[in-house]
Order: sequence, then structure tokens, then C-alpha cells
Amino acid sequence: MAFNFFTLLFLIAIFSYVITLLWLNIRQNKAVTSSSGAVPSEFSQKITLEQHQKAADYTCAKLNLNYFEVVFSAFVLLAWTLGGGLEWLDGFWRAFSDDVLFVGVGFILSLMLIGTLIDLPFGLYRTFVLEEKFGFNKTTISTLVSDTIKGFGLALVIGVPLLYVVLYLMNEMGEYWWFFVWLVLTGFSLLLLWLYPTFIAPLFNKFNPLENQALKAKIDDLLNRTGFKSDGIFVMDGSKRSSHGNAYFTGIGKNKRIVFFDTLLKGMNDNEVQAILAHELGHFHHKHIRKQMLISFLTSLLGLALLGYLITQPWFFYGLGIEAMSNHAALVLFTLTLPIFSFFIEPISHALSRKHEFEADAFAAKHTDANDLISSLVKLYRDNASTLTPDKLYSAFHDSHPSASIRIKHLRTK
Repeated sequence: MAFNFFTLLFLIAIFSYVITLLWLNIRQNKAVTSSSGAVPSEFSQKITLEQHQKAADYTCAKLNLNYFEVVFSAFVLLAWTLGGGLEWLDGFWRAFSDDVLFVGVGFILSLMLIGTLIDLPFGLYRTFVLEEKFGFNKTTISTLVSDTIKGFGLALVIGVPLLYVVLYLMNEMGEYWWFFVWLVLTGFSLLLLWLYPTFIAPLFNKFNPLENQALKAKIDDLLNRTGFKSDGIFVMDGSKRSSHGNAYFTGIGKNKRIVFFDTLLKGMNDNEVQAILAHELGHFHHKHIRKQMLISFLTSLLGLALLGYLITQPWFFYGLGIEAMSNHAALVLFTLTLPIFSFFIEPISHALSRKHEFEADAFAAKHTDANDLISSLVKLYRDNASTLTPDKLYSAFHDSHPSASIRIKHLRTK
């Protein structure tokens, strides 16, 4: 196949993407290792040197794996596109049928399956070697197999019909198919958010009502003071897979749940848990979730509109190694290459996310004791072995939350 100018742009984008990621990793590694000899002064009373160095070793171990992942994923992308992998896979399915929907669904599903198999060794190494080495892994082989089967089943039950509908609309709705696809995807996303707490999440974890009555009373008081209503407060068996702690809200409308990992509750006192919850409530008070959803929906609309243009351009297909223009090939090419071309605007979205974190922290400091939130954050950084000294540029591209020192400094001014 004769490539074109867009091929050159694609190669430049991949090269820039890989070099930048590797350079950021080097910066992060240097920042973490150079500061591993002493605990930052603001944390010296709560975190030991041994814990600080464990976080440094854990961060560097993840970076070392990521070096290889970045380069390997770039080669895989080149193999799928310019290497002819997608062209071969498309021809494979075309040999079975002339039905464009059958070919499209088969093409995308097989690509997803192959991609999952390619990524599997990295996932296994991360879980059973890296996480195991640092004492975080609790996942067993049986849990992994069970999760895989359930995930595959959900993909078939939910993903295949959705994929069929999307490809049908792309084929049948004319020039403005992208708007109808956007409506379907937006509606599906909202439905999934509503279904997730009560129908999907319980397939993978157990959720039990919070039994600590003293903590429940404090939480109920906080919810009443802040005017938040939920469908219940639940404890999830996060220790089934990892010793990392977390807490989150899930669902929309009246079908909202407050969920604490059991690992989080074991390491925090009641006031600290209440402060963490107040932070999450701050996101709802400032409508961060709604704003992020609106931004996501608007971005997807613009992305689909762009795809609506690209799908009619032969140079888009030829430039990425596809000879036969088709809707399913365009959808895959766009999905595979978009992260490469949009990578350099990541700091913008992360900056907005960090702004939201500061606002949620301020809300928590107003409705609970800021010192309790500071204490809980220090414990989370300590217990999750999160580095206290990230590189600023690395953080700008990768982190949706402010660094520990900046976040706590802000809280101490409240």
C-alpha cells in the first residue's frame, strides 16, 4: 500500500507521544529517588522513612514496567495500522459474509479479544508480581478467572447489542449518523450509571450495609447537614482483590450509593472516615460529577462529528493502512489513534480535575474538621504507598489529584 502525508503525521505523533511519556517517566523516577533519603518535613511525624522509601520503590517499580508498556503498545499500534494487521483482520471477516453489520461486529469483537490477550501478561505481572511484591495483592487465581468470565459475559450481553446498534446507525442514518449515535451512547451511559450500583457491581463484589452504628450516626448527621440523600451506605469487600483503600459514590438520581472499601475502614477512625465522605459530598455539592459528565458528552459529540468527516476521507484510511473504506474500520482507527493525537491536551483536563479536588477539600473542611481530612489523606498516601514527591510535569500529564504536600498545604489554610 502507498502511504500518504497523514501517515507521516501519524508517525510523528506516535514518536512524540512515546518520547514524551518516556521522558516524563525519567523525570518522575529522578524526582522520587532523589528525595527517598528523607521524609518531607510536613509528613515526618506521620510517615516513617521505611514507609517513605517503600512508596519510592513501589513508584519506581511501576515506572519500570511502564517503560516497556509504552514502547510495546506503540509497536502494537503500528502493527495493527501500518503493519497491515487491521487490513488482514478486516479481510478475514469479509471472507465469511457480505453483511456489513456481521463483518463490523465480528471485526471489532475479535480486535477487542486479541487486544485483551495481548494485554493479559502485563495485567498478570502487575497483579501477581508487582503488587504481590509490595504486599498489596489479595487476588487469587479463582477470583481472576471468575472476574474474566463475568466481564466477558457482560461484554457479550451489553456490548454486542450496543455495537450492533451503533454500526446500524452509521450505515442507515445518512450524513448526520454521528448525532444519532451520540444520542444512543449518551442514553446508554446514563442507563449504565443507574444500573451499576444494584445490578453490575454486585456481580464482582459483596456490598453489606455499614454495621458501625456510631459511624453511621455521624454519617447520617453529615448527610442531613449537607442535604444529600442516598440509597444507602455500604461496605465493599475490596480486600478480596487488594489491600489498597478507597471510597466512592456511584449511581445517579435516587439510585446513589455511598461505598467504603473494607480496607479503608480498617485503617481510619470514625472522624477520618466522615471527613473522607465530606470530601466526596463536596464533589456533589459543587456539581463536579454533572460538569464532568457534560464535558464528556460534549467531547464525545465533537469527536463523533469529527469522525463523521474522517469517515468520508480516503486519506484517513490509506494513511493508517486500510484499503477498503468502511464504517467499522473508521470507528476502530479513530478509537486507536485518538489517544495519540489528544495526549498533549491531557494537562488541561487534569488541571480542571485538581481544581475540583481543592473545592471538595474546602467543602469537607467546612463541614468537618480539616485536621481529620489531613490525617486521613496522610494515611491513604502511606497505606497505598503513594509517592509524596512527584515530578510536577509528570503529575500534570498523569495525575487527576494534587500532590500530597500541595493538597495538605491548601487544607491548612482553611
